[in-house]
Amino acid sequence: MAILEEPIKEVSLIKNFIGGEWLKSKGEVKDVVNPATGKTIAKVPISTRDEIDAAVKAAQEAFPDWRTTTPLARSRCLFRLKELLEENFEEVSRIQTQEHGKTIDESRGETRRGIENVEVACGIPTLMQGYFSEDIASGIDEWLIPTPLGVFGIIGPFNFPFMIPLWSAPYAVATGNCVVIKPSSEVPNSQTRLTELADEAGFPPGVWNMVHGGRTVVTGMLEHPGINGIAFVGSTPTAKYIYKACGETGKRVIAQGGAKNFMVIMPDANIEATIPALMTSFFGNTGQRCLSGANLLIVGDDRFYNSFMDAVAAAASRIVIGYGLDESVQMGPVRDKEKKEKILGYIESGIQQGAKLRLDGRGQVKIAGDYPQTCFLGATIFENVTPDMKIGSEEIFGPVMSVMRAKNLDEVIEMCNASPFGNGQAIFTSSGKNAREFQYRITSGNVGINVGIVAPMAFFPFSGMKDSFFGILHTQGQEAVRFFTESKVVIQRWL
Repeated sequence: MAILEEPIKEVSLIKNFIGGEWLKSKGEVKDVVNPATGKTIAKVPISTRDEIDAAVKAAQEAFPDWRTTTPLARSRCLFRLKELLEENFEEVSRIQTQEHGKTIDESRGETRRGIENVEVACGIPTLMQGYFSEDIASGIDEWLIPTPLGVFGIIGPFNFPFMIPLWSAPYAVATGNCVVIKPSSEVPNSQTRLTELADEAGFPPGVWNMVHGGRTVVTGMLEHPGINGIAFVGSTPTAKYIYKACGETGKRVIAQGGAKNFMVIMPDANIEATIPALMTSFFGNTGQRCLSGANLLIVGDDRFYNSFMDAVAAAASRIVIGYGLDESVQMGPVRDKEKKEKILGYIESGIQQGAKLRLDGRGQVKIAGDYPQTCFLGATIFENVTPDMKIGSEEIFGPVMSVMRAKNLDEVIEMCNASPFGNGQAIFTSSGKNAREFQYRITSGNVGINVGIVAPMAFFPFSGMKDSFFGILHTQGQEAVRFFTESKVVIQRWL
């Protein structure tokens, strides 16, 4: 059926892109498996230290000419890349679904958000402007000039294989830097296709590089004296490690970590609009999203609570599960069987610690189509959860909702702020007073008011606090421009 058309039709050996050339890696090779079908769709290399060194060398050699290329000329490459991404929009979206498992609608949303970052970076002739004052003293003028730094490493996660490197890469190259991108080896096809389009867009050799691999490549980036900074998105333990390593080697760093997001329901919430928002927040992308809802925190009496939870459980039980290329499917598989086993372990711990399993997503899952059960889970809902339980405090990264209760808004804010994470908290209410109090007092980088997925637009930074973010400046928009440049201050007098 055309609706299930797969863009990756045969198994191929993925190559690195270094200095404008597609090169076969010397490292060992591992299979890339479609989590919905269980079929191998590609073979990805785990590249060597020599290969990351070669990519950095190519980027260093390309930097002097690229740095002197005018911002207008650099932006023309980005405009061309945007055009190519629009032309290949459906293909790159289907690649994401095929290798990651998310639904095609979610992949299209990811593609759009990635393109929007390229689009914002096209405005670099304005975004990169400095400022000037004459006569700061008698006959003396002063400038601030944003200048590029050199080579940046970009390390992408598995859950958004196309979009997340685009939170950084367009701004890095727009400001005159060169990049080495390391995609997750679990989902390498999306960045490979993106790199093909970047090459077609006309970036000079060495400006845009890609090296596949694992820990060896990451360590090579962190230790290489030729890399000026790292942009990373992933788990909190790895973000802490990268933040520390960059500090030890003098690199600037954006290290975005994990989350445990609270979705707060006040008794005056618009229930009809809130339920669909919660389904997308908790179960969209199969819960594999750093902005996913994790803890549902409800304020209200027993009558309100029971009525609300009946509606939530009913909606979650109706979610259509299957291969994401089927347009009728609302939730795909988790990325691989190891991640499924980890999620199952959390569900078991919730039961052992006394939480009430309201909706059980384990066992034989009803799938739309004839596909193996290997990576599929159903929506799972726990009630009677407390913040000290593992399911209430740790990031599960799967389709699991942990339901808690609070007496009032003060207790809500206390419970949310007690979490070590501060990525994306949200409140659902019809009260402007409650909304204002929540956004003012909550310790979270991204705050939602009647919004379940607090995903900033490309012209705003993707923020984060506490154990969800390590660094000062963030990806996206003007903060990304600032991250990828240094302020050169010139004070000038002519006698």
